[in-house]
Amino acid sequence: MDDNWTDRLGRRDDEREPTWNGRGPPSLFLQLPSNQTLRLRGNKAVDWGAAWEEASEPTIDPQELIPEFVSGEEEEDSKPLKELLLPLAEKRKFRALQEQAAKRLTGWDLWRVGKRRTLHRLKNQAGNAFSYVEMWRSSLHHIGGHFGTGIQSYFNFLRFLVLMNFVASLLVVGFVVAPNAAFESLHLNWTSQHNSSLVNASCLHYNPAPQGLVSYFSYIMNLLSGQGFMELTYLFYGYYQNSAVAFVGFSYNVPLAYLLTVFFYLLFCLAWIVRRSVYCLKRSLVSEDASFGSYSDKVFAGWDFGLMQEKMVKLRHKSIRYELKMDLEEAALRKRQAEQTTSQRVCLYALRGLVNIIVLGLLGASFYCIYRATDYSQWLLGQADSPVKGQFFLELLVAYLPSVVITLANLIVPIISESIVRLEKYPLSFEIKITLLRNVFLRIASLVVVLVSLWGQITCNGDPENADCQNCGYNNKLYPCWETAVGQEMYKLMIFDLLIMLLVVMFVEFPRKMLVTFLPSCPLLKLWGQQEFMVPSNVLDLVYGQTLCWTGALFCPLLPVLNTIKYIAVFYLKKLTLFSNCRPADRTFRASSSNFFFLLVLLLGLIISCVPALYSMFVIHPSEACGPFRGEPAMWNTVSSAISELPKMARNFFGFVGSLAFAVPLFLLLSVLMFYLKALADSYSSLVKGLKGQLRLEGQDKLFLVKQISEMSH
Repeated sequence: MDDNWTDRLGRRDDEREPTWNGRGPPSLFLQLPSNQTLRLRGNKAVDWGAAWEEASEPTIDPQELIPEFVSGEEEEDSKPLKELLLPLAEKRKFRALQEQAAKRLTGWDLWRVGKRRTLHRLKNQAGNAFSYVEMWRSSLHHIGGHFGTGIQSYFNFLRFLVLMNFVASLLVVGFVVAPNAAFESLHLNWTSQHNSSLVNASCLHYNPAPQGLVSYFSYIMNLLSGQGFMELTYLFYGYYQNSAVAFVGFSYNVPLAYLLTVFFYLLFCLAWIVRRSVYCLKRSLVSEDASFGSYSDKVFAGWDFGLMQEKMVKLRHKSIRYELKMDLEEAALRKRQAEQTTSQRVCLYALRGLVNIIVLGLLGASFYCIYRATDYSQWLLGQADSPVKGQFFLELLVAYLPSVVITLANLIVPIISESIVRLEKYPLSFEIKITLLRNVFLRIASLVVVLVSLWGQITCNGDPENADCQNCGYNNKLYPCWETAVGQEMYKLMIFDLLIMLLVVMFVEFPRKMLVTFLPSCPLLKLWGQQEFMVPSNVLDLVYGQTLCWTGALFCPLLPVLNTIKYIAVFYLKKLTLFSNCRPADRTFRASSSNFFFLLVLLLGLIISCVPALYSMFVIHPSEACGPFRGEPAMWNTVSSAISELPKMARNFFGFVGSLAFAVPLFLLLSVLMFYLKALADSYSSLVKGLKGQLRLEGQDKLFLVKQISEMSH
């Protein structure tokens, strides 16, 4: 058996397969762990004798490798010969067979094969060229090499938001802003769809244009708050007209285009986020599985031998080092958790419950302060004889009072939350998730508090019989154009968010870096230390800013354009502060699991931001003095009016789609499809579970064989 064993291990690629002297496999294979578990695995398992006989037979037909020559069929999923898992000698043999088959082909077949190869080559070249022009490609590799894939996942998430906002900006500008600007510059005939004679005269009073001599500080105030001359631009809802434009036999309905563009903008963002979430979920399930993320994969198969530049080699070396460090930290944590006693676990759970109670108390106090600040700011600015009128700094402070309170809450509460979360002793990946979840709840809930406060003042707390809302259906005394007022709040929150980022970098992070660098002997600064790049708080800023953009898109159409510019500036600002002011993290985390969670939180922000948009479309009465929906009982009535002007067949089709006769069968069909996918997922799960068991047995077999080799070598 020793001779045969040596021959099996030492044979070259061009040597024949061993025959084991006409006998079955040696007794060594019968001692393998996988062979000894046959009686437990049932009839589906194959013993080593049958498996060896199957392995000794050729598993690949040469004809399968040359379908393009012999059969002439174009198989989309066929792989090139170089990608097949075959020894080099066998590849040469099959290449010779392909060349022999090619000699027997006709001119038409040769042309087809040549065309297919040319298209395949062009496709690969286009893919390579696209990878080189990928946005911030080199910067992301540089960040991943120096700070690990965990920090890189933040910048990947930021790049995704930039691309999504850029495409959405093209949609909004192409169908709303550009047509209105072109029609206005060409002085085309506008056909008004609003009959102001049927509206109460008090509802039509709205004149945002500044009166008399305007000071320089007033222009700055208007620029920062979105009031005054800013209301007379394409930035806000109130500037657009409720009219249609006839142009070369074509009528462009401005209100319909405005509403459908915002609707499809939100739908587009939803589709893109869901698609990317599914992709990241697949990768996270694979990477977090211990059976696939072993150390051997990184040590023996993690290196890219195509790297030629010394800089890229060093970056890849650092990246693999961070991944191995992350795996070792997770393994050590799992070991400590397994060694905990029952009393230690009870104390840990009690401590986690106390931490959650403290966090809930902080969140409740923050929400109350935000609500009071928003209510007071809107009440003070809405008074005609307000004491802050004409006082620049005081008026600016009152206008930004909700933003200031939200920012203070978002600065203080996350610091406390990130400090006490370490007492809960979670793994770093889960610690980032729970911290991000708590902080994003604070951010998004604070935005909800602002919207609820505005809703209460616009609709008189939902009381249509109130004296302030009885004439127009909304509080026209305080908000003559309430849609623009909501857009101004989102605009101010976005501007203030960007200003806070700049101020933190300039007056907190950079001075801290200078003090720690030039005064290293100071005990207090030594304890403070150089800062780390905190992924949860930075991701939270991105989710909060994107939620503001979605919420205000209906009332401030150019907000996606401003958000794109803002995120591009944030990328370079964060990259600068990362390399200049931050050090690599002491504790690493897995990027694949965080990528999916980032998108999940972003999806939560999108769902929440859709609620005020849909509520404004279907429930709240539009402003009578401004906007493309003046004179309509609801924004969605524009769609109903447009459908009523269609031909009868189209009207019947849309009527059927909106009826129960279509909704009920669709619901049943989706339910059946959902149960089918659930059953399919369960079957795949059981199959994956079986394959994982086989992988574990294969690992035990390899350990057993290595042990036998070491014993034979002594």
